[in-house]
Amino acid sequence: MSDRASGDSARRASLQPRFGLVRMRPRDVGEEDRGVSNLELLFDLVFAAAVGISAGALHELAAEGDILGGVGAYLMVFFAIWWAWMNVTWFGTSFDTDDWLYRVLVIAQMGGAITIAAGARNGILDGDFSWVVIGYVLLRLCSVAQWIRVAYASPAYRVTAVRYAASITVVQVLWILRQPLLPAALQLPSFLAMVALELLVPVFAERARSTPWHPHHISERFGAFTLILLGESVVGSTAAMLAAIENHGALTYIGVAATALTVLAGMWWFYFALPRDELVGGLRATMGFGYGHFIVFASAGAFSVGIENVLSGLEEHHGATTTALAATLTVPVAAYFIATWALILRRTLPARASALVLVLTGLILLSTFTPWFWLITAALVCGIVAVTEVVRVRTRAADASS
Repeated sequence: MSDRASGDSARRASLQPRFGLVRMRPRDVGEEDRGVSNLELLFDLVFAAAVGISAGALHELAAEGDILGGVGAYLMVFFAIWWAWMNVTWFGTSFDTDDWLYRVLVIAQMGGAITIAAGARNGILDGDFSWVVIGYVLLRLCSVAQWIRVAYASPAYRVTAVRYAASITVVQVLWILRQPLLPAALQLPSFLAMVALELLVPVFAERARSTPWHPHHISERFGAFTLILLGESVVGSTAAMLAAIENHGALTYIGVAATALTVLAGMWWFYFALPRDELVGGLRATMGFGYGHFIVFASAGAFSVGIENVLSGLEEHHGATTTALAATLTVPVAAYFIATWALILRRTLPARASALVLVLTGLILLSTFTPWFWLITAALVCGIVAVTEVVRVRTRAADASS
């Protein structure tokens, strides 16, 4: 009895926090009321700032007429923002201990995000991504430290954690060596190769044993970040109203402001129209949900650029063609609705409703070639919202009667 008692005591002692640290065991996937934490919201705001600075630099290039170059550079910086955010989010849903070391590492990752934000402008405008890479590598190496904690504390996930830690470290070394060692002609191909390597890290690591994730928590995290990015677009609507006031209530500027608010509200309405928790299930479906949000996030972040470009076109009549100018608004909006439909609403909307949503989205793209594209876009977005709202009301009525 004494041996058994001493053994139980030793096991209990091994589970007690040491130095204020909690053993990094997997979170319960059935945990109730698992929502977004205050730390996660703070983390999201830091990343939203990086998106805002990137969008501002994209607007500058678009105003100078280099729209295609600006979009390419924006997407390169946005990959660093999105992939870093994705990995921290996915780790947190499985192993968030909320002890002081976990918090310190997440705050250090915020420092990496701030560095990415600070370097985003030079990267997009001048092609110098040095500080973006420094911030990104710092952030990712903090993830390595988190995975090492998992490997030490959770034997069941040790192989997965070691695979993550080793793979991430190797890829970060390649990021550091890529820019100074490769000639300019190979910078873009090597970037695409590095992106492929980053995306393959979870595929390789999760083959050992899939990490546990909380469906509701993941859904909440992606929804919260989408909401924050859409909030960035309020700046465009406000800028349009300021322009209207400065031009003594000019109806054109008021129309742009109304367009910005209408489209923003429609993007929010469409994304949150129907439940999303059931979409986070098996490994393949969950990765598709996460990877596909690159388009949702990037287009939500770029929407404000389209509004700013419309205002610039009205005020300065800069050198960009009308079609190119219109595309900076219509393409992100259409991409957002198509991606959101494919990831979230495709399985729940009836076939006719889905077809109508896609037709209306296609008309948004066609409006690029019309003079009043921003007003037409707003009207079509209202149509998309009306379709989804009819389905939502009928779904609620069916649920209530059953």
